Amino acid sequence: MLKLTISLLFLFASVLGWGAETCSRVATINYQDVLVDVSSNNKGEGLRYYLEKDQVSKALLDEYQENNRSTWKSAVGSTLGTGMILAGLLRTSDKKTDPLLSQNFLLIGGIGVIAINYLFSTTREFNNEYLLSKSIQEYNKRNTPKIFFAPTGSSNNLGLGVGVGQEF
Repeated sequence: MLKLTISLLFLFASVLGWGAETCSRVATINYQDVLVDVSSNNKGEGLRYYLEKDQVSKALLDEYQENNRSTWKSAVGSTLGTGMILAGLLRTSDKKTDPLLSQNFLLIGGIGVIAINYLFSTTREFNNEYLLSKSIQEYNKRNTPKIFFAPTGSSNNLGLGVGVGQEF
């Protein structure tokens, strides 16, 4: 059980390193690279200067940023899972205790709560990326210079992004 706990701690620690890559997304505007995420608090803020010119794009960007903010539900889920794991680690094994308070239940339940919370948050964030893409599309319909942004351009994802511009 101790090996499992140590393995999971290393797994969670390695996942934290993946978050640094979100700040390296770039968009191409007038053949120049512009950082999309200037900070981890306001994703998409690097495009605000351009997207503010179009009201629809600005509204979609604001909605995108609002949906990316942390919620109290996520914080409660993480805290509950962490508390259950700590209680499970501090609990001694006793055969006479209530099954809901056993060491194994607390450890496995805490890991499960954290995993479900992580999957829910990641899925919500992934689905929210559509709003940023839609905001850029709306801007490109009515304004220049055009913004070319391929959100699948990170090294962890397989994908292809192509931007084609033509003027007459």
